[in-house]
Amino acid sequence: MNSKQLLAISAAAFALLGTIGAAHAETYEGVHAITSAASRADVRTQAVAAARNGNEYSDAAAEGTVAVTSTLDRQAVRDQAVAAAHNPLQSLDRRAFYRDEVPSAYKKPAVSFTRQAGL
Repeated sequence: MNSKQLLAISAAAFALLGTIGAAHAETYEGVHAITSAASRADVRTQAVAAARNGNEYSDAAAEGTVAVTSTLDRQAVRDQAVAAAHNPLQSLDRRAFYRDEVPSAYKKPAVSFTRQAGL
């Protein structure tokens, strides 16, 4: 078989598939009328109740309010936050370096990156 014969056979096969597909095609019947046994007032009541329940499908919906107890006082948490904010190496990510290892030059800087106001 040469390429012309293969092309003719494939064209005939596609034409056959097209006619078979046309015979089994779905028809459009328009927009269906809404059939409901509930009145407008019932639907409105259900909608208000559903809106007040929140998202029932979220992960945190079943938990409700979670109380968090901490053993640290406010000043200790503030001191930790200030120390982290002043750490020049805070944003270093070891995944950004070769073999996930931060070079020793970055671990303990010899020079401070923060400036103090001179009086």
